Formats: sequence, structure tokens, C-alpha cells
Amino acid sequence: MKPTTFREITGNSKGYYMLLALLGLTVAAGLGSAWYMEHNGHWVTGMNNQIVWGMPHVFAVFLIVAASGALNVASMSSVFGKTSYKPLAPLSGLMAITLLTGGLMVLVLDLGRPDRLIVAMTTYNFKSIFAWNMILYNGFFLIVGIYLWTMMQRNLNQYSKTAGFFAFLWRLALTTGTGSIFGFIVARQFYDAAIMAPMFIVMSFAFGLAFFLIFLLAAYKWTGREIGSYLINRLQKLLGLFIAAVLLFVVIFHLTNLYVTQHHGVEDFILAGDNIYSGLFWVGYLLLGTIFPLIICYTSAFRASIGWTTAAAILVIAGGLSQMYIIIIGGQAFPLDMFPGKEVSSSFYDGVIVTYSPTAPEVMLGLGGVALAFAATLFAVKILRFLPLSLANAKIDPHHSAQG
Repeated sequence: MKPTTFREITGNSKGYYMLLALLGLTVAAGLGSAWYMEHNGHWVTGMNNQIVWGMPHVFAVFLIVAASGALNVASMSSVFGKTSYKPLAPLSGLMAITLLTGGLMVLVLDLGRPDRLIVAMTTYNFKSIFAWNMILYNGFFLIVGIYLWTMMQRNLNQYSKTAGFFAFLWRLALTTGTGSIFGFIVARQFYDAAIMAPMFIVMSFAFGLAFFLIFLLAAYKWTGREIGSYLINRLQKLLGLFIAAVLLFVVIFHLTNLYVTQHHGVEDFILAGDNIYSGLFWVGYLLLGTIFPLIICYTSAFRASIGWTTAAAILVIAGGLSQMYIIIIGGQAFPLDMFPGKEVSSSFYDGVIVTYSPTAPEVMLGLGGVALAFAATLFAVKILRFLPLSLANAKIDPHHSAQG
């Protein structure tokens, strides 16, 4: 493979500033929504005493999981020796940091008392998975930052492979920790499953690559830089592989629950209930987020198409948000099984399926986190050399010269 030249994007066009302004307004709207909920109290949201993790948590966890997966492209080059992905490694590391920043912004501002974060940062209960995640998030910033430094500083390139290996291990630990938040909650029938941790790891591969593809393809399309069919085709197939892997884990997860008699109720509620969760599973996740993208990724008619690949990535994100909504909101909506085999009722909604409708401020806070991630990435590629000048086949494809 020929040497790669990295350059900043010019970023002087009207379209660039309009996009940055739009993202900035979305971030501002998200911050305003957080202030509104903080000032008035969480009664202005759709959350209640039963559903304490609402739409902001759906976005926050989704972005945190995607951040880990966005680093996968860099890991493919440094850890697994796939040289075709090496020119994309700096952008991969950058998006891992920006997506995590966006996710944590939403998470912190949804706490109700963001100032209490200081307590979480200074007082650790090592029996709590939340305390471990504080360490994992901060460590991720540090290790990926060092990894980026070794990639972009020429005299440190010799350490890039080692830094990439540590970043790869840390990102696996981070996603394991995020999935374990749900897997360790034994009181919730839909959460209590050891497979949650590896399932979140596989989901991160698909979600992170989808975000990466959207930014990469849009950047090269709008700046007029060349990106060859060889790389698009490889990324397309890689996305398809991750989508299929997620589907496998989801099927195993539900089959395991169906095998356990105690979980038949919650499985019927999620898969066959007259509610939004069943609709999101069959239409949002399975049809739009899995089947359609798989058709795009593995059908020759859509091969190496920038437009169709972007469409597949957008569908994966839509399906991923649907899946997160099902896990986080649906898992809380189903009543706790406080006394197995007994019917429970009280004035505190025990034994009752809880309803939840996200409000506009919750959605805007979540979208603000997404906008922050993209805005930070868009600004970074303007001031630093994260993007190659060309990703043409002649630069990337190791067999190009032989074919020519």
C-alpha cells in the first residue's frame, strides 16, 4: 500500500458553516432542555418512580456503546494487521472520543443533580458497576488519546501498535461494563442475563461502524476527495458481518429467556405484546435495522455505493436506538416479580405494566449529545490532519497495481 498523506479539510464553504451552526443549535437546544428539566424537576418528563431511566439514557447508552465500536476500524489495522484500514485509524480514534463525549454529556445532564457527579468522581464503591464505569470512561479517554498521539506524531509511530492493543482491550472492558449494568440487575427479568455483556460488545461493533461510515462518506462526498470502491465494499461487508453477529446474539438472548419459564411473561410482553416495544422489535430493530441493511450490504446491486452504504448505516442506527429503547425502557415497564408465583397489587403500581411517553426535552437532550459528537468531529478534522487526501483504489487496494 502506498504512503498516505493526511490533510485538514478546508472548511471555508457556506455549507460547512451552516452544518456546524445547525449542530451547534441542536447542542444548545439540548442544553436548554437539560436546564428546563433541572429547573422544574423531572415531573416535566415522561419518567416516573417506576421508569427512572428515560429517553436520555437510551441516547446516552447508545452513544457510549457506539464510541467503543467506532474504535474498531483502528483496531482492525493495529491489532489485526489489516493494512487497508490503517489510513482510517486516526478518524476512528477521534470518533471514539467524540461519541463518548456526547454520550457522557447526556448521561451527566440527565442525573437530575449534575453537580453530584463530583461525589461519583471522588468516592468509589467498588462493589458497584457504576463506580467501575467511571474508571472505564476516564481511562478510555486517556488511552485512546495516547493511541491517537502515537499515530499522528511521526517519531512515536513505533508505539502505535502497542497503544492500539491496549486501547482494544480497554474498549472491550468498557462495553462489558456498560452491558453488565443491565446484566447484574437481577430484580428485572429482562435484564438478568450474563449474555448482556457480550451482546453489548457485538452491538458496539455495528453501531460504532455505522456512525463512522456516515461521517466518513459524507466528508469525502462533500469535500470532493476520492474514496474508492474497494474500501467502500470492504466496510460494507464488515457492517453486514456485525449486523448478522448482533442478530445472532439477540436470538440467543430471547431463546434463553423463552427456555426459562420464569421469563415467559416478559418475553411475551416484548415480542408479542400490544405495545410499542413489540412494534419496535419487529419493525424497528428486525426489519429496518437488520434485514434491510443486510440486503444492502450483501446484494451486488448496492455494492460499493456511497448512497446505499450511508442508507444502511442510518438504518442500523435507527434499529440500534429501537433495540436500546426496548432494553432500557421495556425492561423497566414490565413489573417486578417480587413474589414469584403470586399476584401482587398495591397503590404503588406493583404488578402493573408501566406506561412511558418521552417528552420533547428528553428527546432534545439526547439529540444534543449526538449533535455534540458530530460537531466536535467536524471541527477537529478542520484543524487537525485526521483525513487522508485520497482513499482511491490505487492508494488502498494492495492488488490494484497487479490488476492494472
